[in-house]
Amino acid sequence: MMNYGIQLYSIRDLLKADYKAALECVAQLGYKMVETIVVDNATAEEVAAWCKELGLTVSGTHTRASFLAPDVIEKTIADHKTMGCNLLIIPGHDISTKEKVDELIEIINWAQPILEKEGITLAFHNHSREFLPNEDGQIVYDELRKRTKIKLELDTYWAYNAKQPVVELMEELGDRLIAIHVKDGNDQGHGYPLGMGTAPVKDVYKKAVEMKLPMIVESETQTPDGPTEAKICIEYLKSLE
Repeated sequence: MMNYGIQLYSIRDLLKADYKAALECVAQLGYKMVETIVVDNATAEEVAAWCKELGLTVSGTHTRASFLAPDVIEKTIADHKTMGCNLLIIPGHDISTKEKVDELIEIINWAQPILEKEGITLAFHNHSREFLPNEDGQIVYDELRKRTKIKLELDTYWAYNAKQPVVELMEELGDRLIAIHVKDGNDQGHGYPLGMGTAPVKDVYKKAVEMKLPMIVESETQTPDGPTEAKICIEYLKSLE
């Protein structure tokens, strides 16, 4: 029996209406881990209490790089400790120019040692754009790998959409890879629930099991709504066991 997580963005319709109800929903569906996003209708203390009540763990957060600024990083660390979460993932950033990339890398290289001293791992979550040239011709995924020591949460669908050989990339990243988003969609950038697109989900699943990687569902289309799509996804994953 595998344990699966879910990025709560997948059920943002319910999350924004009632955070606790969203957690209850994913727990009832069989998810064991949640990856949080910043919302304004729950505190870290409330999330921690609800997750404990429901038998969920906060496996990671999607936290913008701005929350790593010197004037707020202590609060960010405290919130992660309150939730029992030791993984902070930057979910994306403006990487359109070399200047913007340099700014991001400076933030990462400044914040990562501070977080590490507090027992928190810093990681980066990709979209397709990190694998494609920016305005200055940079492949930002390569820049991050060469110029930082940041861990990587591979969004396997967006890598596939960027024409990357996803399974080979997982192998290549090795111990830099700390978790994956397992998701589906077509090659035109349109997402689907797991098992309904053309992404190599079965091969990704097999490799993730082999590498003992946490698998986090992120399904973006809320078709017909977030909870229904989350149910389709976990049932598909269980069919692969």
